[in-house]
Amino acid sequence: MAQPTQIERALGDRLRARLPHSVSELIMFVVKMGWAALFGGLLLIAMMITHKLWQDDWPIARYDALLAYALSLQILFLVFRLETVGEAKVILLFHLTGTVMEIFKLHMGSWDYPGAGLIKIGGVPLFSGFMYASVGSFMARAIRLFDMRFAPYPPYWASLLFAGAIYLNFFTHHFGPDIRLGLFVASLLLYARTRVWYRIGGWYWMPMPLAGVLSAFFLWVAENVGTATKIWLYSGQVPGELVHFSKMGSWYLLLYVSFVTVTLVQRDALSPVPFRPDPKSDPKSDRATS
Repeated sequence: MAQPTQIERALGDRLRARLPHSVSELIMFVVKMGWAALFGGLLLIAMMITHKLWQDDWPIARYDALLAYALSLQILFLVFRLETVGEAKVILLFHLTGTVMEIFKLHMGSWDYPGAGLIKIGGVPLFSGFMYASVGSFMARAIRLFDMRFAPYPPYWASLLFAGAIYLNFFTHHFGPDIRLGLFVASLLLYARTRVWYRIGGWYWMPMPLAGVLSAFFLWVAENVGTATKIWLYSGQVPGELVHFSKMGSWYLLLYVSFVTVTLVQRDALSPVPFRPDPKSDPKSDRATS
C-alpha cells in the first residue's frame, strides 16, 4: 500500500490536532483531490487565461500555444515523478483514442473548434487530446494518492468488453440504434457491488457507480469552462450557454473507458473479493460514505 508523504502526514497531523476529525478529513480529501486533478486544473487555468489575453494577430495561434503548454506540463510531470512512465504510456493511449473520437465527432457535426491553429488532424486541434489525457492523469494519480481499492471487482474481461461497447457506441449510434440506456443499466449490473475504497487518515468507501456520477458532474463543470472560453462549441450551442445536462451521461460512460484504460497498469488496485481494511493500521478505519 502507498504510504503518505511527509508533507501529507505533517498537514494531516496539524489539521487533526486543531480541528474535529470529520472536518480535518474533509479538508485533506479536498486537498488530495485537487492535487490529483493538477494536470486538468492547470489546463483549465490556461484556457481561461488565453481566452482573456490571446489576440488573433499574435504569431502563434491559441490552440498551438495550448498544445505547447500541455506538452510542457506532461514533460514536467514525468521529470518530477508526478506520473510514472507506465502511467504516461496508458494516458497516451487514452489521448489517442480520444483524438480519434474527436475527429469522427467533428466530421459528424457534433461539435466544432471555432479557433485557428496550424497543428490539427482532421480539423481537430492536437491539443484536444490532452483534455482526455487529463482525465486519465487524474484517475491514475487519485488511485495512488488515495491508495484506492476497487472491490469486489467484476471479471476483468467483462470490464474490457463493457468499455469497448461504450467506446464503439459513441461511433455506431450515428448509423444505428443508440444503446446507451442499456449501457447505463449494464454499469449498474456490473459494478453495483463494487466499492471504491480510499484512504485519507482512515478508510472510507462509496459505491463505484456513485463515484462515476459525481465525477461526471465535475467533468460537466469543466466542459462549461471549455465552451465558455471558446475552446469548442457543441452543435447549436450559443456562446455563453451552459452545456446540456445530458452530456453528464456521456461522461459517465466515458469514465469507464478511461478507468479500464488506466487499470492496464494499475491492476493491483482491483480485487475480485471484498476488501477489508486492516484495523491495526487505523483503529478508526471502518467508516463508510455512501
